[in-house]
Amino acid sequence: MPPSPLRPSSSLRRPFPQRPFSRTRPPGRRRRRSAPVLLLGLAWTVPAGIGAQIQGVGDLPEPGQRTVLITGSTGGLGREVARSLAADGVHVIIHGRNEERARELLEEIRATHAGSGRYYLADFASLEQVRVLGEAVLRDYDRLDGLVNNAGIARLGTQDRVLSENGHELHFQVNYLAGYLLTDLLLPLLREGAPSRIVNVASRTQAPIDLDDLMLEAAYSVRQAYGGSKLAQIMHAFELAEVLRGTGVTANALHPSGVMDTDMILEAGLQPQSSVLTGRNAVLRLLDDPDIGSGGYFHVFEPARAHEQAYDPEVRSRLMAVSATLTGAAPVPSPASPSRTRPTPSR
Repeated sequence: MPPSPLRPSSSLRRPFPQRPFSRTRPPGRRRRRSAPVLLLGLAWTVPAGIGAQIQGVGDLPEPGQRTVLITGSTGGLGREVARSLAADGVHVIIHGRNEERARELLEEIRATHAGSGRYYLADFASLEQVRVLGEAVLRDYDRLDGLVNNAGIARLGTQDRVLSENGHELHFQVNYLAGYLLTDLLLPLLREGAPSRIVNVASRTQAPIDLDDLMLEAAYSVRQAYGGSKLAQIMHAFELAEVLRGTGVTANALHPSGVMDTDMILEAGLQPQSSVLTGRNAVLRLLDDPDIGSGGYFHVFEPARAHEQAYDPEVRSRLMAVSATLTGAAPVPSPASPSRTRPTPSR
């Protein structure tokens, strides 16, 4: 019999020390209608339209309050990470596509946790919405202490190749390109928040990437699409660790746990292999452990070896160049490069 989803109590505290942050600003609000779709890993819905302007809803951090953004945090693993951080007094930036779930998590944080929160709605199948999300966070915040690239999909049980709004294979865009672009946009905030952490939530399911057929037009399978997107996330973390060396910003990737007992897994009738709390604790360790280092891949709590292709610097370099072209992002700046300019946060 599948285990019931576990929920941490508000008194749960992590073993590693917290670090502070700053600021305050009034909330905004959007209303939208949506229609449901089943995607593994996130309790998301398809929005009727978010529009060109994304506004945050909720609070902004107090002076000295640590701030972490978790993508895909309205359900599953991301929601549990957000709950635990908020229980420790952290300001969490919630991201998702389902406004009802985002509002429920925000209200829970306000009512039962020591921290605070603010949510933003964006569909990662649209790179334009990812860009507007990044610009909204740049507008509302001065710095970030952590970024968890957790949002993702796995179109299990299907074999049809689906494209994003931008014409990219859907797994590759939602699981990898969106996080690549968002990280690129938010690097100035992460540099300001150093020592800060970037965590890419990948998977032990990895597949080698054909740089001449990234969108799998020649040969498509769901396993190849999902596994390739997860390997790209690991390569991204490795490359970030190299170029950000000496800045105080670290980057790591992990397989958080086996198929976890999230609401989505249970509702889909799948058999869980582990508790979502195990995955949550693995992510929190990469955010909090002062000795974790940078440029690593972890299988839950243990350092592990990713697919061999992840250790080929030429493949990584080519992937980053193609990713910058596909997303319209600037190449990730080296430690010696000046930080890119960004909008001055309004007070």
